[in-house]
Amino acid sequence: MRTTAVIPAFNEAEALPTVLAELAATLPDHEVIVVDDGSTDGTAAVARAAGATCLRLPVNLGIGGALRLGFRHALASGVDRAYQFDGDGQHDPSQVGVLLDGLDGADMVVGSRFAGNGAYRVSRSRGLAMGLLRWLVRRTTGQGFSDTSSGFRAFRRPVLELFATEYPVEYMDSVEALLLAHRRGFRLAEVPVTMRERQGGTPSTRNLRLAYHFVRVLIVLTAGMGRRPRPVAAA
Repeated sequence: MRTTAVIPAFNEAEALPTVLAELAATLPDHEVIVVDDGSTDGTAAVARAAGATCLRLPVNLGIGGALRLGFRHALASGVDRAYQFDGDGQHDPSQVGVLLDGLDGADMVVGSRFAGNGAYRVSRSRGLAMGLLRWLVRRTTGQGFSDTSSGFRAFRRPVLELFATEYPVEYMDSVEALLLAHRRGFRLAEVPVTMRERQGGTPSTRNLRLAYHFVRVLIVLTAGMGRRPRPVAAA
């Protein structure tokens, strides 16, 4: 079964060398696609030096746009499944197997920072916001997730085919992607994983921008309540 890691990366030249080295050492049979999302540092050069496939966007589109490009390339390469992996060092390659095992009974699997016994911590304000999102997602989908904003996810090919053209491109894409997959009738699952703190670089999110997108996604979630999933077409 062909498996690919898709890494959206914006100015991650500091952490990316270690990330790619760890992936190569832990999962040498997995293909790696790095999508350089309009970086102004050496992200692309680092990816190529490590032997990864590097796709470059001329401007910064955000994670959603970068993932669309990565998923399209993965599909064209004939992969059976792929997983989203951060370029900042938060995701642990040793946990990828846990994520992929979840695909045995699901089409899309979310790796949760909070479902196990890990020590991952967030601020009080962020924790409250994430709690509200969890409640709204549960009300909308009928399924509980402890980490709706996790970017550590795995997908079977049918989900990749959907996301290659319709993956949400606004910030908080991870929440909307759950809703999109649910509405198309895909099976969703969550597994506990261990994550680390960012190993380099700086987050691109700013408080005002985060507040705007939080309000926007609340509207999206509220509007989606009560909508029934669309059955997945038989292969």
